[in-house]
Amino acid sequence: MEAKSTSKRWTYAEFARLPESGSTRYEIIDDELVVTPSPGTRHQRIVTRLVFTLYGFVDTHDLGEVFVSPFDVLFAEGDYLEPDVLFVRKDRADVVTDRGIEGPPDFVVEVLSPSTAARDRGVKLDRYRLYGVPEYWIVDPHEQTVEVWKIGEGSVEPAVLGPADALKWQPVAGDATLQIRVAELFVE
Repeated sequence: MEAKSTSKRWTYAEFARLPESGSTRYEIIDDELVVTPSPGTRHQRIVTRLVFTLYGFVDTHDLGEVFVSPFDVLFAEGDYLEPDVLFVRKDRADVVTDRGIEGPPDFVVEVLSPSTAARDRGVKLDRYRLYGVPEYWIVDPHEQTVEVWKIGEGSVEPAVLGPADALKWQPVAGDATLQIRVAELFVE
Protein backbone atom coordinates (compact mmCIF):
# COMPACT_ATOMS: atom_id res chain seq x y z
CA MET A 1 0.00 0.00 0.00
CA GLU A 2 1.33 3.44 -0.93
CA ALA A 3 1.75 6.11 1.70
CA LYS A 4 -0.53 9.10 1.24
CA SER A 5 0.66 12.66 1.63
CA THR A 6 -0.80 16.16 1.65
CA SER A 7 0.95 19.50 1.75
CA LYS A 8 0.27 22.52 4.01
CA ARG A 9 2.08 24.47 6.73
CA TRP A 10 2.05 22.30 9.90
CA THR A 11 2.60 23.42 13.47
CA TYR A 12 3.40 20.94 16.21
CA ALA A 13 0.03 21.69 17.86
CA GLU A 14 -1.79 20.65 14.66
CA PHE A 15 0.36 17.55 14.33
CA ALA A 16 -0.32 16.58 17.96
CA ARG A 17 -4.08 16.77 17.34
CA LEU A 18 -4.03 14.11 14.62
CA PRO A 19 -6.08 11.10 15.74
CA GLU A 20 -4.20 8.28 17.41
CA SER A 21 -4.33 5.07 15.43
CA GLY A 22 -2.67 1.72 15.89
CA SER A 23 -2.89 1.02 12.18
CA THR A 24 -1.26 4.14 10.71
CA ARG A 25 1.78 6.31 11.34
CA TYR A 26 1.89 10.06 10.87
CA GLU A 27 4.97 12.12 10.12
CA ILE A 28 5.45 15.68 8.93
CA ILE A 29 8.47 15.84 6.64
CA ASP A 30 9.36 19.24 5.23
CA ASP A 31 5.80 20.45 5.98
CA GLU A 32 4.22 17.48 4.23
CA LEU A 33 1.88 15.12 6.09
CA VAL A 34 2.83 11.51 5.39
CA VAL A 35 0.43 8.75 6.44
CA THR A 36 1.85 5.23 6.32
CA PRO A 37 0.18 1.89 7.05
CA SER A 38 1.43 0.01 10.08
CA PRO A 39 4.48 -2.18 9.43
CA GLY A 40 4.29 -5.89 8.77
CA THR A 41 5.41 -8.84 10.88
CA ARG A 42 8.92 -9.18 9.40
CA HIS A 43 9.58 -5.49 9.96
CA GLN A 44 8.44 -5.69 13.57
CA ARG A 45 10.54 -8.79 14.30
CA ILE A 46 13.66 -6.94 13.13
CA VAL A 47 12.77 -3.83 15.14
CA THR A 48 12.17 -5.97 18.24
CA ARG A 49 15.53 -7.75 17.88
CA LEU A 50 17.34 -4.46 17.45
CA VAL A 51 15.62 -2.79 20.39
CA PHE A 52 16.35 -5.67 22.76
CA THR A 53 19.99 -5.84 21.66
CA LEU A 54 20.57 -2.08 21.75
CA TYR A 55 18.67 -1.60 25.01
CA GLY A 56 20.62 -4.31 26.80
CA PHE A 57 23.94 -2.86 25.66
CA VAL A 58 23.02 0.75 26.45
CA ASP A 59 21.59 -0.17 29.85
CA THR A 60 24.57 -2.33 30.83
CA HIS A 61 27.02 0.47 29.99
CA ASP A 62 24.77 3.34 31.22
CA LEU A 63 25.11 5.20 27.91
CA GLY A 64 21.71 6.82 27.47
CA GLU A 65 18.27 5.76 26.25
CA VAL A 66 16.89 3.68 23.39
CA PHE A 67 13.40 4.43 22.08
CA VAL A 68 11.12 2.58 19.67
CA SER A 69 8.38 3.85 17.39
CA PRO A 70 5.88 5.31 17.82
CA PHE A 71 7.96 8.14 19.29
CA ASP A 72 8.26 11.57 17.73
CA VAL A 73 11.46 13.36 16.81
CA LEU A 74 10.76 17.09 16.60
CA PHE A 75 13.51 18.65 14.54
CA ALA A 76 11.93 22.01 13.71
CA GLU A 77 8.53 23.49 12.87
CA GLY A 78 7.25 21.35 9.99
CA ASP A 79 9.65 18.43 10.53
CA TYR A 80 8.30 15.75 12.92
CA LEU A 81 9.65 12.30 12.10
CA GLU A 82 9.05 8.91 13.66
CA PRO A 83 12.04 6.60 13.19
CA ASP A 84 11.70 2.91 14.01
CA VAL A 85 14.49 2.97 16.61
CA LEU A 86 16.57 5.78 18.04
CA PHE A 87 19.16 6.45 20.71
CA VAL A 88 20.06 9.53 22.76
CA ARG A 89 23.32 9.68 24.71
CA LYS A 90 23.15 10.20 28.47
CA ASP A 91 24.96 13.55 28.23
CA ARG A 92 22.24 14.82 25.85
CA ALA A 93 19.25 13.70 27.93
CA ASP A 94 17.89 17.25 27.87
CA VAL A 95 16.56 16.67 24.31
CA VAL A 96 14.18 14.02 25.70
CA THR A 97 10.91 15.72 26.68
CA ASP A 98 7.30 14.75 27.25
CA ARG A 99 6.63 15.50 23.56
CA GLY A 100 9.42 13.24 22.27
CA ILE A 101 12.96 14.02 21.17
CA GLU A 102 13.40 17.75 20.55
CA GLY A 103 16.52 17.86 18.40
CA PRO A 104 18.63 15.28 16.65
CA PRO A 105 18.97 11.84 18.21
CA ASP A 106 22.50 10.42 18.27
CA PHE A 107 21.51 7.35 16.27
CA VAL A 108 18.51 6.41 14.14
CA VAL A 109 17.40 3.13 12.52
CA GLU A 110 14.75 2.70 9.84
CA VAL A 111 13.65 -0.79 8.78
CA LEU A 112 12.40 -0.68 5.22
CA SER A 113 8.84 -1.57 4.26
CA PRO A 114 7.51 -1.47 0.70
CA SER A 115 5.61 1.74 1.50
CA THR A 116 8.59 3.50 3.15
CA ALA A 117 11.75 2.41 1.30
CA ALA A 118 12.05 5.36 -1.09
CA ARG A 119 11.31 7.87 1.66
CA ASP A 120 13.72 6.24 4.16
CA ARG A 121 16.54 6.34 1.60
CA GLY A 122 15.55 9.75 0.24
CA VAL A 123 13.87 12.56 2.14
CA LYS A 124 14.39 11.03 5.59
CA LEU A 125 18.12 10.55 4.95
CA ASP A 126 18.20 14.18 3.80
CA ARG A 127 16.40 15.35 6.96
CA TYR A 128 18.66 13.31 9.25
CA ARG A 129 21.67 14.80 7.48
CA LEU A 130 20.25 18.35 7.61
CA TYR A 131 19.54 18.20 11.34
CA GLY A 132 22.82 16.52 12.32
CA VAL A 133 21.98 12.92 13.21
CA PRO A 134 25.49 11.40 13.46
CA GLU A 135 24.64 7.80 12.49
CA TYR A 136 21.77 6.27 10.53
CA TRP A 137 21.17 2.61 9.72
CA ILE A 138 18.79 1.50 6.99
CA VAL A 139 17.84 -2.15 7.41
CA ASP A 140 16.60 -3.83 4.23
CA PRO A 141 14.72 -7.07 5.04
CA HIS A 142 14.34 -8.00 1.37
CA GLU A 143 18.06 -7.73 0.50
CA GLN A 144 19.14 -8.72 4.04
CA THR A 145 21.52 -5.77 4.23
CA VAL A 146 22.18 -2.86 6.54
CA GLU A 147 23.30 0.48 5.10
CA VAL A 148 25.41 2.29 7.70
CA TRP A 149 25.50 6.06 7.18
CA LYS A 150 28.16 7.82 9.28
CA ILE A 151 26.63 11.24 8.66
CA GLY A 152 28.60 12.84 11.48
CA GLU A 153 31.80 11.78 9.75
CA GLY A 154 30.65 13.31 6.45
CA SER A 155 30.05 10.03 4.60
CA VAL A 156 28.46 10.47 1.18
CA GLU A 157 27.94 6.73 0.67
CA PRO A 158 26.90 4.12 3.20
CA ALA A 159 28.86 1.05 4.17
CA VAL A 160 26.59 -1.80 3.02
CA LEU A 161 26.80 -4.88 5.22
CA GLY A 162 25.37 -8.28 4.39
CA PRO A 163 24.59 -11.46 6.35
CA ALA A 164 28.27 -12.48 6.62
CA ASP A 165 29.21 -9.13 8.20
CA ALA A 166 29.01 -7.71 11.70
CA LEU A 167 27.65 -4.29 12.62
CA LYS A 168 29.85 -2.34 15.02
CA TRP A 169 28.26 0.45 17.03
CA GLN A 170 30.09 2.71 19.46
CA PRO A 171 27.50 5.19 20.72
CA VAL A 172 29.98 7.10 22.89
CA ALA A 173 33.49 7.71 21.53
CA GLY A 174 36.09 5.81 23.51
CA ASP A 175 33.47 3.70 25.31
CA ALA A 176 32.19 0.16 24.73
CA THR A 177 31.46 -1.15 21.23
CA LEU A 178 28.52 -3.40 20.39
CA GLN A 179 28.82 -6.01 17.64
CA ILE A 180 25.75 -7.50 15.98
CA ARG A 181 25.92 -10.19 13.32
CA VAL A 182 23.79 -8.91 10.44
CA ALA A 183 22.42 -12.40 9.78
CA GLU A 184 20.87 -12.45 13.27
CA LEU A 185 18.57 -9.57 12.34
CA PHE A 186 16.91 -11.60 9.62
CA VAL A 187 16.28 -14.92 11.38
CA GLU A 188 12.67 -15.93 10.75
